[in-house]
Amino acid sequence: MNFGRVLTAMITPFDKNGEVDYEKTARLAEYLLKNGSDGIVVTGTTGESPTLTCDEKIKVLQAVKEAAGKAPVIAGTCSNNTQASVELTKSAEKAGADGILAVTPYYNKPPQEALYRHFKAIADCTSLPIVLYNIPGRSVINIQPETVARLAKIENIVCVKESSGVMDIASNIQRLTDDNFSLYSGEDSLTMPLLGLGAVGVVSVASHLVGKEIHQMVDLYMEGKHDQALKMHLYLMDIFKKLFIVANPIPLKYALNKTGLLGFEVGSCRMPLIDPLDSEKAVLDECLCNYGLL
Repeated sequence: MNFGRVLTAMITPFDKNGEVDYEKTARLAEYLLKNGSDGIVVTGTTGESPTLTCDEKIKVLQAVKEAAGKAPVIAGTCSNNTQASVELTKSAEKAGADGILAVTPYYNKPPQEALYRHFKAIADCTSLPIVLYNIPGRSVINIQPETVARLAKIENIVCVKESSGVMDIASNIQRLTDDNFSLYSGEDSLTMPLLGLGAVGVVSVASHLVGKEIHQMVDLYMEGKHDQALKMHLYLMDIFKKLFIVANPIPLKYALNKTGLLGFEVGSCRMPLIDPLDSEKAVLDECLCNYGLL
């Protein structure tokens, strides 16, 4: 299944008191869909899911879904607690989600058979399409390609957001799954290499700032204009990397507030994340200037 070429992993705007600003959440979704995004992923890592309550996650989903019209909205509902993941997935389906982002359970390090059973339990509780999310940098473990292939045989497990950074893992996922299962890049800087391995698009962070350019890059590649796509990739590489000089979404929220692209501020991150240090702000300011965003 293909949700589109550029999906944005959306931040969660907070007000000055650190509460979710649902009006700004809807406005942000509208902005993204007008500026390069084909769909929205809410309440993932970029949306600060670890510090959102279940009630807040559902309200964010509802706000974005109302603003998104026919564009797909995928909800991050999963954690390292299988039963809690099942319950929130059921709630997200009732709230109108078009798909579910299911992250690898973190911290408790389940073995591969346990990962299979965890994701199967989530798939079994919903009719929605499931996007597996492999991100060992945050979850410690990989969903091995063989496990992805087993899961891909479950009807509503339809694609994977691959963020391991290991090309062999992506290659083997492609080798072991059929054309009904899709690969998405989970890192902006690896979108071009993964397109070469058959990825259908990217779940992007940088698309908050350069969404049209990212979509152009993917479109150029899909049209066979690989040299032009490569030039765009190389042009965008610096902003791709600078948005991760400290834990995501710290740099992104700073950049959105600093540039004023949205016409409103999105607030700071919730603790335990903090605002960037002055040295990090200087790096980000230089980068934003180089892209004409300041």
